[in-house]
Amino acid sequence: MRFDPQRPHRRSVRLAGYDYGADGVYFLTLCAFGREPLFGTVEGGTVRLSDVGLIAHEEWLRSATIRPEVTLDAFVVMPDHLHGIIVIRHP
Repeated sequence: MRFDPQRPHRRSVRLAGYDYGADGVYFLTLCAFGREPLFGTVEGGTVRLSDVGLIAHEEWLRSATIRPEVTLDAFVVMPDHLHGIIVIRHP
């Protein structure tokens, strides 16, 4: 994506000088396009995953199987986003 000076820009929350390619523990938030509730709904205080939400759940778990450098920790799929903790250790 090219830089467009007419579009508003958010301040980066990245730590200056930190090597994000290094081994470490990372907290991820993955948002659905437009924050649309593609992954499910909240019913009675509980998230009920849609078919797309179930795929997101399965693919998160599959990440550790297909990527040997990855270990997964806690995660949650919400209606419009996913939070997860991932540990990356390069061999």
